[in-house]
Amino acid sequence: MTEVERVKYLTLALRAVGAVCIFGVYPLTVLWPSGWTWHSGSSEYLGMIIAIYATLGVFLIVAARSPNDHLSLISFTIWSSIVHGAVMAVQSVLNLQHIHHLYGDVLALFVIAAVLGFLSPEALRLRFPRGAA
Repeated sequence: MTEVERVKYLTLALRAVGAVCIFGVYPLTVLWPSGWTWHSGSSEYLGMIIAIYATLGVFLIVAARSPNDHLSLISFTIWSSIVHGAVMAVQSVLNLQHIHHLYGDVLALFVIAAVLGFLSPEALRLRFPRGAA
């Protein structure tokens, strides 16, 4: 894949993930609660997580305009998706009432991390500044 193609697909992926974060998370919790909702009934947690992901979605869409200028946001999205997905995967296995999350929101987070990591290998790498004061 050429650099131009990679950036084109990365731009598309950032827009798609951003749109899902903004418009898709809440409907998924309604349509498939066993795979996307961790509490039955009304939950303050659900409102908070939807707000966080909607905010992330807006920033991912903005980052799509110039992905190379937003590597730290893309890196955060990759690594936070891996960590969040891993925590939820462990919780799903330890509490079998949540097992459906393994092929719901857990899988979605790992797919997002894999796609963005593949399309933005620079963001996938963890870099720490040396001697930062």
